Amino acid sequence: MSIIKIYGIRNCDTVKKALKYLINKNIPHQYIDLRTDSISENEFKTMLDVIGLEILINKRSTTFRSLTEYEKKNINYELVLKFPTLIKRPVLVQDKRIMVGFNEKEYANFLVN
Repeated sequence: MSIIKIYGIRNCDTVKKALKYLINKNIPHQYIDLRTDSISENEFKTMLDVIGLEILINKRSTTFRSLTEYEKKNINYELVLKFPTLIKRPVLVQDKRIMVGFNEKEYANFLVN
């Protein structure tokens, strides 16, 4: 089993809760800050393949609402690099398993399997 990666943004309260959960449970993980480390195109494609655009993109965000109609309908890797807050947070990745958001019960199930 590979190390767990958690993608997020440092000042996001939900990301803080998820990181605290992983630390308190002594679960080894690698934190990737979407603003400073960015996401690789392969990682982005894997997320899209596994969970899809509807789950991955935060359509309630100010960033999403500020996009043009064309951009909203054509979200791609370059747009996510330019606006990392388009991605819902946190994104938990282990191998090809991916989970978006934070919920203690769902994390417990995800991390056991």
